[in-house]
Formats: sequence, C-alpha cells, structure tokens
Amino acid sequence: MAAWRWFPPLLAVLLLGLWGLERGPGGGSMWRDESTTWQVAHRPAGELWGLLGQVDAVHGLYYAVMHTVFAVWGEGGGAGGAGLWALRLPSVAGTALAAGGVAAVAYRLAGERAALCAGAVYVLLPPVQMYGQEGRSYALVAAAVAWATYLMVRRRWAAYAVVLVVGCWLHEFAALALLAHAFAAWRERVWRWAAGAVAAGLLPLAVVSAGQAERQLGWLGRPRWQDWVAYGVLAAAVALLARGGRREVLRVAVPLALLPPGLLMAVSLVHPWYVDRYVLYALGGLALLAGARAAEGGRAGARGWLPWAVAGVLLVPVAAWSAWLRTPESRRDDVLAVAAAVRERARPGDAVLFMPSRRREWLLSTPGPYGALRDVALAASPAASHTLHGTELPPDRVRGALLSSPRVIALMDPADQPLDPYPTEAEKRTTLTTAFDRCSVTEVRGARVAVYARRGGCG
Repeated sequence: MAAWRWFPPLLAVLLLGLWGLERGPGGGSMWRDESTTWQVAHRPAGELWGLLGQVDAVHGLYYAVMHTVFAVWGEGGGAGGAGLWALRLPSVAGTALAAGGVAAVAYRLAGERAALCAGAVYVLLPPVQMYGQEGRSYALVAAAVAWATYLMVRRRWAAYAVVLVVGCWLHEFAALALLAHAFAAWRERVWRWAAGAVAAGLLPLAVVSAGQAERQLGWLGRPRWQDWVAYGVLAAAVALLARGGRREVLRVAVPLALLPPGLLMAVSLVHPWYVDRYVLYALGGLALLAGARAAEGGRAGARGWLPWAVAGVLLVPVAAWSAWLRTPESRRDDVLAVAAAVRERARPGDAVLFMPSRRREWLLSTPGPYGALRDVALAASPAASHTLHGTELPPDRVRGALLSSPRVIALMDPADQPLDPYPTEAEKRTTLTTAFDRCSVTEVRGARVAVYARRGGCG
C-alpha cells in the first residue's frame, strides 16, 4: 500500500482525536481516574517508585511515561487548560497508532480496501473515541496489541514478543491477547517460544500486582447484566460479520474480538476483575472483521449495497454519541468542577472532609483549593504514605478533629450511591449529623459539596 494513501485516514484519526479534547468549556473537565494519572505522574520519581511498591503497579509503566510527558511539557501546576492536552495527547497518539495497526493487519490479510475500511471502523467505534481522549493507558495498550497482531501475521517473532511485553506492562490484561493469538499461531513453534518470552517478561509485574489485587480491584463487582448484554451484542455482530468471511481473517479477528472480554468476564464470576476498558483492544478484532466485509461489499458492486447502507444508518447515532463523549456529562464525575465549587464556598480555616476517603482524589490534582483547607481526617499524605489517597486517622481522632472545627466542607458521593460501612466513614457521618447543621449542599457532576457548621453557625 503506497505510503501517501495512509495520510488521509491518519489525518482524520488525529482530527477526531483533537476534536473537543479538553471536554468542556472554561478550562475543560477531568474525571477521577484521569486525576489519579495527573497527581501520580507529577510525583517525584522516588515517590512514584514507593507508590508502585504498594499499589497500582499494573499502571507503573504508564505513570512513568506520563511523568516524562509532563516533565517535557513543563506543566507543573494544577490540572486544567493546556495541561489537559499533555494528559490526553498520548492517548490520541495511541489511538492513531492502534488504527494504523488494525489497518496494517487488514492490509496483510485482505488487501488495501479492507485496510482503509478497518482503520476507519476502528476509530469510529464510540469506546475507542472515548478512551482515545482519556488520560489513562488503554489506548496505548490497544496500539501495542494491534501492532503485535500485525507482527504475528508477518511472523516477526522477536519484535512481536517485545511489543506485546510492552503492552502487558502498560496493563497486564493485555496478556489475554496472547491467548487470542494462539488460534492463529499455535502451530508455529517459534510463536510458542515468543509466547514464553512474553510470559517471562510479564512475570515480575504479575507477582507484584498479585499482592496488590485486593486493594487494586476490591471495588469491582461481578459483571452486571448490562455487561453480558453488551458482550452478547458483540458476539452477535462478530458472528454476523464472520459468515462467509476469509478464513485467514477469521482466525485472527474472531478470537481477538471475543476471547479477551469473554474470558475476563468468566473469571470475574469468581474473582471480579472485569471492566470493559481493560480489554478495549478487543475492538480491533471487530474492526478487522467489519473492514474486511465492507471491502468485499464494495467489490460486489450493486449486490454489495447492504454493508454501505448499514454503515450510513449507523453513522447518525455514532455522530451523536461522539459529540456527547466530548462533554463533561460523558464521565462519572468532574474533579475540576468539584474543585471550583469548593473554591467558591470555602473560607480561610475551614476543614475539609472526604466521604469516603478515596474522594480526596477530587482535590489532589487542584492543589490551590485543597491547600487552603485543613484536611482534618488525614493521617499521612498520599506522598508520605506511598498511597493514592493518603491514610486517615482512627474514628475517635476524626471525631475530635471535627468537633474542633467551626465549619466543614464535606465532599460526598451522590445521594443514590451506597455508603461505605467502615468505622471511620461511619464516624464522619455520625459526627456531622449529631453536632453540625448542614448549611448548604451543591450538586456537582458526580459529587455533592456540602457546607456544615456547628449548631447555630450557618447564619
């Protein structure tokens, strides 16, 4: 395929990635997972290393990459504005690379037309667009898996092992792609050696992260019915696209699309580990199938109108969904909006209380509002404790610190969220209820900012 023919689709990918990158007007928005990337990647290298020994080792390589990006970018203040570009541009680049990798596999297996169609399908998929503009590792993982798949079909085994190990170190569930690749490459003795090298390269991370699994993934539940419905829709689409398809395409695309999410969901019935973004790269298999079939439809002339008609109909909801993904409402919360609400309501000397403690993340990436408040429940800062959100005082000391505070800014989950049953969290709620008046409560995207004062102090 002539190199110049790659330029239009690559340009389209980049423009789509840059469209609405800040996600909202007035400095943009950021949700709490991105805030974690921000505040961890801004820590000094020594503190970052200390954190990874306790938690989040699975994201260690990504944090190191982002630490370098922020150092080169020179954005060291609070999150927002230009800093959001530094946070999200690596994911834009990762999505462009992943689309190129999917197209390269399609070109190798089904020709030039299939390559252009597969790359276009991949980048138009709403989940791809979502994580292509998010300051997390998933777009880069998808790029590594896509190019590892290309190296597999080219039988470049040494490069294959290196690229897939990098993907696994960006997020270790990329190792499930290795099992998908087995359907196409198991008979290749050299592939088995390459697979062994990938497993050996991943082993140190797997050992460390296994010890962190409870803290890392303890918040997850078993797959919801919506997850099973989504997987059923994916499986139905794959089955429909696979009918009458090329065998060489099916051997690569079908396992890649179905095995990683299906296996992770099955395992999650016992050990809840499933989140759809952990296996985002599986959509490369779906795009490969769709691209190959669209190319066949294009060659079929008048008889091949159906794939193009379906594509035209789907473009309408995809365009609407794409626009929505570039708004703050597309994410679970907005830490920049929370920080702005705190800044407007806080007075010098106010206490701040996070309910639950992990919501400290809402202010960690905006040190201005956080630094002006007294974090009365904090025992050790995130940096000092080598944790993501710091450690907190025992319940009796939290109660004493609250009772000595005339006013408290409480940052809470929305009212419909379950309450943490832990003793310290219960003590926070009890003390505020029995010794304080609630002066105001402000609903912010995914959060509530409440102002409390000692009895009679709201006026």
